Amino acid sequence: MKILMLTPYVPYPPASGGQIRTLNLLKYLSKNNEITLISLYKNDKDKQYIPALKNYCKNIYLCKRPEKPWQLKTIWRAITSQNPFLIVRNYSDEARKTVDTILSEETFDVIHAETFYIMPHIKNTSIPIFLVEQTIEYKVYQHFVNSLPFFIRPLFTLDIMKLKCAERYYWKKAFLVGGVSEADQKEIQSLEPSITPVIIPNCAGDEMFVTQLQQKNLKKPTILFIGNFDWLQNTEAVTILAQKIAPLIYQQIPEAKIIIAGQNAGKKLSLQSNKNIKVISLMQDDSETVLHLYKNSTLFIAPIFGPGGTRLKILAAMASGLPVISSQTGVEGLHLHDNIHVLIANTPREFVTQTLRILRDENLYESIRKAAYDLAIAEYNWKHIAEKLEVVYKQIKKT
Repeated sequence: MKILMLTPYVPYPPASGGQIRTLNLLKYLSKNNEITLISLYKNDKDKQYIPALKNYCKNIYLCKRPEKPWQLKTIWRAITSQNPFLIVRNYSDEARKTVDTILSEETFDVIHAETFYIMPHIKNTSIPIFLVEQTIEYKVYQHFVNSLPFFIRPLFTLDIMKLKCAERYYWKKAFLVGGVSEADQKEIQSLEPSITPVIIPNCAGDEMFVTQLQQKNLKKPTILFIGNFDWLQNTEAVTILAQKIAPLIYQQIPEAKIIIAGQNAGKKLSLQSNKNIKVISLMQDDSETVLHLYKNSTLFIAPIFGPGGTRLKILAAMASGLPVISSQTGVEGLHLHDNIHVLIANTPREFVTQTLRILRDENLYESIRKAAYDLAIAEYNWKHIAEKLEVVYKQIKKT
Protein backbone atom coordinates (compact mmCIF):
# COMPACT_ATOMS: atom_id res chain seq x y z
CA MET A 1 0.00 0.00 0.00
CA LYS A 2 0.99 3.61 -0.53
CA ILE A 3 0.82 5.59 2.68
CA LEU A 4 1.22 9.33 3.20
CA MET A 5 2.13 9.91 6.85
CA LEU A 6 2.13 13.31 8.54
CA THR A 7 3.71 14.02 11.93
CA PRO A 8 4.16 17.28 13.89
CA TYR A 9 7.75 16.29 14.77
CA VAL A 10 10.72 14.60 13.12
CA PRO A 11 10.47 10.97 14.28
CA TYR A 12 14.17 10.68 14.99
CA PRO A 13 15.99 10.32 17.34
CA PRO A 14 13.61 8.22 19.46
CA ALA A 15 13.68 10.68 22.36
CA SER A 16 10.04 11.59 23.05
CA GLY A 17 7.00 9.36 23.21
CA GLY A 18 5.74 10.50 19.83
CA GLN A 19 9.11 9.98 18.18
CA ILE A 20 9.46 6.49 19.64
CA ARG A 21 5.97 5.62 18.47
CA THR A 22 6.33 6.87 14.89
CA LEU A 23 9.84 5.54 14.34
CA ASN A 24 8.85 2.03 15.36
CA LEU A 25 5.70 2.13 13.24
CA LEU A 26 7.77 3.25 10.25
CA LYS A 27 10.27 0.49 10.90
CA TYR A 28 7.68 -2.27 10.61
CA LEU A 29 5.22 -0.70 8.17
CA SER A 30 8.02 -0.11 5.67
CA LYS A 31 8.53 -3.87 5.24
CA ASN A 32 5.30 -4.24 3.24
CA ASN A 33 4.30 -0.68 2.33
CA GLU A 34 5.59 2.38 0.51
CA ILE A 35 5.68 5.39 2.84
CA THR A 36 5.98 9.08 2.08
CA LEU A 37 6.67 11.07 5.24
CA ILE A 38 5.93 14.74 5.87
CA SER A 39 7.19 16.02 9.23
CA LEU A 40 7.37 19.42 10.84
CA TYR A 41 10.69 20.60 12.24
CA LYS A 42 11.76 23.48 14.46
CA ASN A 43 15.51 23.68 13.97
CA ASP A 44 17.72 23.10 10.92
CA LYS A 45 19.79 20.58 12.88
CA ASP A 46 16.80 18.21 12.62
CA LYS A 47 17.68 17.73 8.95
CA GLN A 48 20.68 15.62 9.97
CA TYR A 49 18.25 12.81 10.80
CA ILE A 50 16.93 12.40 7.26
CA PRO A 51 19.43 9.60 6.39
CA ALA A 52 18.20 7.52 9.34
CA LEU A 53 14.60 7.87 8.17
CA LYS A 54 15.45 6.97 4.57
CA ASN A 55 15.78 3.38 5.75
CA TYR A 56 11.99 3.31 6.08
CA CYS A 57 10.54 5.97 3.78
CA LYS A 58 10.55 6.32 0.00
CA ASN A 59 10.26 10.10 0.25
CA ILE A 60 10.82 12.47 3.17
CA TYR A 61 9.74 16.11 3.37
CA LEU A 62 10.67 18.23 6.37
CA CYS A 63 8.69 21.46 6.68
CA LYS A 64 9.58 24.37 8.97
CA ARG A 65 7.29 25.48 11.78
CA PRO A 66 7.97 28.19 14.40
CA GLU A 67 10.96 27.21 16.49
CA LYS A 68 9.76 28.94 19.66
CA PRO A 69 6.09 28.70 20.61
CA TRP A 70 5.78 31.83 22.73
CA GLN A 71 6.25 34.41 19.99
CA LEU A 72 4.06 37.52 19.91
CA LYS A 73 2.98 36.74 16.35
CA THR A 74 1.93 33.22 17.31
CA ILE A 75 0.11 34.35 20.45
CA TRP A 76 -1.72 37.10 18.54
CA ARG A 77 -2.84 34.67 15.84
CA ALA A 78 -4.17 32.30 18.48
CA ILE A 79 -6.07 35.11 20.20
CA THR A 80 -7.59 36.55 17.02
CA SER A 81 -8.44 33.31 15.18
CA GLN A 82 -10.79 30.41 15.76
CA ASN A 83 -7.82 28.07 16.10
CA PRO A 84 -6.36 27.17 19.49
CA PHE A 85 -2.76 27.97 20.34
CA LEU A 86 -1.70 24.33 19.77
CA ILE A 87 -2.73 24.46 16.11
CA VAL A 88 -1.30 27.93 15.51
CA ARG A 89 2.11 27.09 16.99
CA ASN A 90 2.31 23.91 14.89
CA TYR A 91 1.07 25.35 11.62
CA SER A 92 3.44 25.48 8.65
CA ASP A 93 2.69 27.18 5.33
CA GLU A 94 5.45 25.07 3.84
CA ALA A 95 3.76 21.87 5.01
CA ARG A 96 0.39 22.93 3.59
CA LYS A 97 1.96 23.66 0.19
CA THR A 98 3.96 20.42 0.28
CA VAL A 99 0.84 18.35 1.00
CA ASP A 100 -1.06 20.13 -1.79
CA THR A 101 1.74 19.47 -4.28
CA ILE A 102 2.17 15.81 -3.37
CA LEU A 103 -1.55 15.07 -3.49
CA SER A 104 -1.81 16.72 -6.91
CA GLU A 105 1.02 14.55 -8.25
CA GLU A 106 0.50 11.20 -6.52
CA THR A 107 -2.27 8.89 -5.37
CA PHE A 108 -2.18 7.20 -1.97
CA ASP A 109 -4.27 4.45 -0.42
CA VAL A 110 -4.46 6.20 2.95
CA ILE A 111 -3.28 9.33 4.71
CA HIS A 112 -2.07 8.63 8.24
CA ALA A 113 -2.12 11.73 10.48
CA GLU A 114 -0.47 11.47 13.88
CA THR A 115 -2.31 14.00 16.11
CA PHE A 116 -5.27 16.20 15.17
CA TYR A 117 -3.19 19.38 15.03
CA ILE A 118 -1.35 18.17 11.92
CA MET A 119 -4.72 17.94 10.13
CA PRO A 120 -5.03 21.64 9.07
CA HIS A 121 -2.25 20.96 6.53
CA ILE A 122 -4.49 18.55 4.60
CA LYS A 123 -6.92 20.10 2.13
CA ASN A 124 -10.15 18.41 1.06
CA THR A 125 -9.27 15.09 -0.50
CA SER A 126 -10.98 11.85 -1.50
CA ILE A 127 -8.13 9.84 0.03
CA PRO A 128 -9.30 8.40 3.39
CA ILE A 129 -7.59 9.93 6.42
CA PHE A 130 -6.75 7.83 9.46
CA LEU A 131 -6.25 10.20 12.39
CA VAL A 132 -4.45 8.80 15.44
CA GLU A 133 -4.67 10.73 18.70
CA GLN A 134 -1.72 10.07 21.00
CA THR A 135 -3.61 11.77 23.83
CA ILE A 136 -6.73 13.85 24.33
CA GLU A 137 -5.06 17.23 24.18
CA TYR A 138 -7.70 19.44 25.76
CA LYS A 139 -7.52 17.34 28.95
CA VAL A 140 -3.74 17.68 29.09
CA TYR A 141 -3.90 21.45 28.63
CA GLN A 142 -6.73 21.76 31.15
CA HIS A 143 -4.52 20.01 33.69
CA PHE A 144 -1.74 22.49 32.92
CA VAL A 145 -4.07 25.46 33.31
CA ASN A 146 -5.35 24.10 36.63
CA SER A 147 -1.75 24.17 37.91
CA LEU A 148 -1.50 27.93 37.32
CA PRO A 149 -2.43 30.63 39.86
CA PHE A 150 -6.21 31.08 39.92
CA PHE A 151 -6.07 34.66 38.67
CA ILE A 152 -4.26 33.56 35.47
CA ARG A 153 -6.55 30.65 34.58
CA PRO A 154 -9.34 32.73 32.99
CA LEU A 155 -6.88 33.92 30.34
CA PHE A 156 -6.63 30.35 29.05
CA THR A 157 -10.28 29.36 29.31
CA LEU A 158 -11.19 30.41 25.78
CA ASP A 159 -8.21 28.58 24.31
CA ILE A 160 -9.17 25.36 26.10
CA MET A 161 -12.68 25.68 24.64
CA LYS A 162 -11.25 26.23 21.14
CA LEU A 163 -8.91 23.27 21.60
CA LYS A 164 -11.76 20.95 22.54
CA CYS A 165 -13.84 22.14 19.58
CA ALA A 166 -10.89 21.67 17.19
CA GLU A 167 -10.27 18.12 18.34
CA ARG A 168 -13.90 17.20 17.80
CA TYR A 169 -13.98 18.94 14.40
CA TYR A 170 -10.98 17.00 13.05
CA TRP A 171 -12.18 13.70 14.49
CA LYS A 172 -15.32 14.13 12.40
CA LYS A 173 -13.31 15.16 9.35
CA ALA A 174 -11.21 11.97 9.42
CA PHE A 175 -12.43 8.76 7.80
CA LEU A 176 -11.39 6.81 10.91
CA VAL A 177 -10.02 7.83 14.31
CA GLY A 178 -7.56 5.86 16.41
CA GLY A 179 -6.61 6.17 20.08
CA VAL A 180 -3.81 4.66 22.14
CA SER A 181 -5.96 3.31 24.97
CA GLU A 182 -9.46 2.23 25.89
CA ALA A 183 -9.71 5.30 28.15
CA ASP A 184 -9.05 7.63 25.22
CA GLN A 185 -11.41 5.60 23.04
CA LYS A 186 -14.20 6.11 25.59
CA GLU A 187 -13.45 9.84 25.87
CA ILE A 188 -13.67 10.29 22.10
CA GLN A 189 -16.95 8.38 21.96
CA SER A 190 -18.41 10.34 24.86
CA LEU A 191 -17.74 13.61 23.01
CA GLU A 192 -18.65 12.30 19.55
CA PRO A 193 -21.00 9.27 19.85
CA SER A 194 -21.08 8.82 16.07
CA ILE A 195 -17.35 7.97 16.03
CA THR A 196 -16.10 4.47 16.80
CA PRO A 197 -12.32 4.72 17.28
CA VAL A 198 -9.92 1.82 16.94
CA ILE A 199 -7.07 1.35 19.41
CA ILE A 200 -3.46 1.47 18.19
CA PRO A 201 -1.57 1.36 21.50
CA ASN A 202 1.94 2.43 22.37
CA CYS A 203 4.61 -0.19 22.95
CA ALA A 204 8.12 -0.64 24.26
CA GLY A 205 10.92 -0.11 21.77
CA ASP A 206 12.65 -3.25 20.54
CA GLU A 207 15.92 -2.12 22.11
CA MET A 208 14.32 -2.03 25.57
CA PHE A 209 13.56 -5.76 25.72
CA VAL A 210 16.15 -7.70 27.71
CA THR A 211 16.90 -11.26 26.66
CA GLN A 212 16.60 -12.54 30.23
CA LEU A 213 15.71 -11.17 33.66
CA GLN A 214 18.93 -10.49 35.53
CA GLN A 215 19.19 -10.91 39.29
CA LYS A 216 18.87 -7.62 41.19
CA ASN A 217 20.26 -6.45 44.54
CA LEU A 218 17.19 -5.66 46.61
CA LYS A 219 19.24 -4.68 49.68
CA LYS A 220 20.83 -1.69 47.93
CA PRO A 221 18.16 -0.70 45.43
CA THR A 222 18.35 1.92 42.70
CA ILE A 223 14.94 3.49 42.16
CA LEU A 224 14.35 5.15 38.77
CA PHE A 225 12.09 7.77 37.29
CA ILE A 226 12.70 8.91 33.73
CA GLY A 227 10.76 11.27 31.51
CA ASN A 228 10.72 14.40 29.39
CA PHE A 229 10.44 17.34 31.77
CA ASP A 230 8.82 19.61 29.24
CA TRP A 231 5.69 17.73 30.37
CA LEU A 232 4.01 19.02 33.53
CA GLN A 233 2.96 15.50 34.52
CA ASN A 234 6.60 14.47 34.81
CA THR A 235 7.72 17.51 36.81
CA GLU A 236 4.78 16.97 39.17
CA ALA A 237 5.74 13.31 39.60
CA VAL A 238 9.34 14.18 40.44
CA THR A 239 8.27 16.79 42.99
CA ILE A 240 6.15 14.19 44.77
CA LEU A 241 8.90 11.58 44.54
CA ALA A 242 11.69 13.83 45.84
CA GLN A 243 9.78 15.71 48.52
CA LYS A 244 7.21 13.26 49.86
CA ILE A 245 8.26 9.71 48.97
CA ALA A 246 12.07 9.63 49.00
CA PRO A 247 12.58 10.88 52.60
CA LEU A 248 10.31 8.13 53.94
CA ILE A 249 12.10 5.46 51.90
CA TYR A 250 15.50 6.59 53.19
CA GLN A 251 14.27 6.21 56.77
CA GLN A 252 13.63 2.52 56.12
CA ILE A 253 16.31 1.79 53.50
CA PRO A 254 19.27 4.17 53.96
CA GLU A 255 21.17 2.39 51.17
CA ALA A 256 18.52 3.24 48.57
CA LYS A 257 19.43 5.57 45.72
CA ILE A 258 17.01 7.43 43.49
CA ILE A 259 17.83 8.44 39.92
CA ILE A 260 15.75 11.10 38.20
CA ALA A 261 16.65 11.40 34.53
CA GLY A 262 15.28 12.98 31.39
CA GLN A 263 15.38 15.75 28.85
CA ASN A 264 15.63 19.22 30.41
CA ALA A 265 15.99 17.79 33.91
CA GLY A 266 18.51 20.45 34.88
CA LYS A 267 16.48 23.31 33.38
CA LYS A 268 12.98 22.33 34.46
CA LEU A 269 13.56 20.83 37.90
CA SER A 270 14.38 22.85 41.00
CA LEU A 271 16.24 19.85 42.32
CA GLN A 272 19.93 19.21 42.86
CA SER A 273 21.78 15.90 43.11
CA ASN A 274 22.75 14.83 46.63
CA LYS A 275 24.02 11.66 48.30
CA ASN A 276 20.67 9.89 47.79
CA ILE A 277 19.18 11.52 44.69
CA LYS A 278 21.01 11.77 41.38
CA VAL A 279 19.59 14.10 38.71
CA ILE A 280 20.67 13.33 35.13
CA SER A 281 19.85 15.69 32.27
CA LEU A 282 19.70 13.64 29.08
CA MET A 283 20.47 14.86 25.60
CA GLN A 284 17.79 14.20 22.99
CA ASP A 285 19.74 11.43 21.25
CA ASP A 286 21.33 9.79 24.30
CA SER A 287 19.58 6.44 23.95
CA GLU A 288 22.62 4.58 25.32
CA THR A 289 22.26 6.20 28.75
CA VAL A 290 18.52 5.55 28.75
CA LEU A 291 19.10 1.85 28.12
CA HIS A 292 21.76 1.72 30.82
CA LEU A 293 19.49 3.36 33.41
CA TYR A 294 16.55 1.05 32.77
CA LYS A 295 18.59 -2.12 32.71
CA ASN A 296 20.70 -1.33 35.79
CA SER A 297 18.01 -0.04 38.13
CA THR A 298 16.01 -2.08 40.62
CA LEU A 299 12.59 -0.46 40.63
CA PHE A 300 10.61 2.10 38.63
CA ILE A 301 8.34 4.50 40.51
CA ALA A 302 5.74 6.59 38.66
CA PRO A 303 3.70 8.94 40.89
CA ILE A 304 1.89 10.40 37.87
CA PHE A 305 -1.45 12.12 38.39
CA GLY A 306 -1.90 14.13 35.19
CA PRO A 307 -3.85 12.84 32.15
CA GLY A 308 -2.38 11.94 28.80
CA GLY A 309 -2.14 8.89 26.54
CA THR A 310 -0.28 5.82 27.70
CA ARG A 311 3.14 5.99 29.30
CA LEU A 312 5.99 4.66 27.22
CA LYS A 313 8.21 4.92 30.30
CA ILE A 314 6.06 2.28 32.01
CA LEU A 315 6.25 -0.01 28.98
CA ALA A 316 10.02 0.47 28.76
CA ALA A 317 10.38 -0.55 32.40
CA MET A 318 8.29 -3.66 31.81
CA ALA A 319 10.42 -4.65 28.80
CA SER A 320 13.59 -4.05 30.80
CA GLY A 321 12.51 -6.40 33.57
CA LEU A 322 12.02 -3.51 35.98
CA PRO A 323 9.03 -3.81 38.36
CA VAL A 324 6.75 -0.77 38.41
CA ILE A 325 4.97 1.00 41.24
CA SER A 326 2.54 3.49 39.78
CA SER A 327 -0.53 5.55 40.48
CA GLN A 328 -3.75 4.37 38.85
CA THR A 329 -3.51 7.35 36.49
CA GLY A 330 0.03 6.37 35.51
CA VAL A 331 -1.05 2.99 34.12
CA GLU A 332 -4.42 4.10 32.77
CA GLY A 333 -5.08 2.52 29.41
CA LEU A 334 -2.62 -0.32 29.94
CA HIS A 335 -3.85 -3.85 30.60
CA LEU A 336 -2.05 -4.06 33.93
CA HIS A 337 -3.56 -5.60 37.05
CA ASP A 338 -2.61 -4.61 40.57
CA ASN A 339 -0.47 -7.20 42.39
CA ILE A 340 0.03 -9.12 39.14
CA HIS A 341 1.80 -6.85 36.63
CA VAL A 342 2.22 -3.71 38.75
CA LEU A 343 1.80 -2.39 42.27
CA ILE A 344 -0.68 0.48 42.51
CA ALA A 345 -0.20 3.38 44.92
CA ASN A 346 -2.24 6.59 44.98
CA THR A 347 -0.69 8.52 47.87
CA PRO A 348 2.94 9.13 48.90
CA ARG A 349 2.47 6.86 51.91
CA GLU A 350 1.13 4.08 49.69
CA PHE A 351 4.15 4.46 47.39
CA VAL A 352 6.46 3.99 50.35
CA THR A 353 4.49 0.98 51.61
CA GLN A 354 4.54 -0.70 48.20
CA THR A 355 8.25 0.05 47.75
CA LEU A 356 9.14 -1.56 51.08
CA ARG A 357 6.81 -4.45 50.34
CA ILE A 358 8.35 -5.44 47.02
CA LEU A 359 11.97 -4.88 48.08
CA ARG A 360 11.49 -7.09 51.12
CA ASP A 361 9.70 -9.90 49.27
CA GLU A 362 11.87 -11.43 46.56
CA ASN A 363 9.11 -13.78 45.41
CA LEU A 364 6.74 -10.83 44.86
CA TYR A 365 9.50 -8.89 43.11
CA GLU A 366 10.17 -11.73 40.65
CA SER A 367 6.48 -12.47 40.12
CA ILE A 368 5.58 -8.86 39.29
CA ARG A 369 8.41 -8.23 36.87
CA LYS A 370 8.04 -11.57 35.08
CA ALA A 371 4.30 -11.10 34.56
CA ALA A 372 4.87 -7.55 33.27
CA TYR A 373 7.73 -8.64 31.00
CA ASP A 374 5.67 -11.49 29.53
CA LEU A 375 2.75 -9.13 28.90
CA ALA A 376 5.02 -6.60 27.18
CA ILE A 377 6.30 -9.29 24.82
CA ALA A 378 2.83 -10.63 24.07
CA GLU A 379 0.87 -7.39 23.76
CA TYR A 380 3.08 -4.33 23.71
CA ASN A 381 5.54 -4.94 20.90
CA TRP A 382 5.65 -2.79 17.75
CA LYS A 383 5.72 -5.68 15.28
CA HIS A 384 2.34 -6.86 16.56
CA ILE A 385 0.87 -3.34 16.56
CA ALA A 386 2.15 -2.55 13.06
CA GLU A 387 0.43 -5.71 11.80
CA LYS A 388 -2.80 -4.53 13.44
CA LEU A 389 -2.37 -1.14 11.79
CA GLU A 390 -1.92 -2.75 8.37
CA VAL A 391 -5.25 -4.52 8.84
CA VAL A 392 -6.87 -1.15 9.59
CA TYR A 393 -5.33 0.36 6.45
CA LYS A 394 -6.65 -2.50 4.31
CA GLN A 395 -10.14 -2.15 5.74
CA ILE A 396 -10.06 1.58 4.98
CA LYS A 397 -8.91 0.90 1.42
CA LYS A 398 -11.75 -1.57 0.79
CA THR A 399 -14.42 0.83 2.03
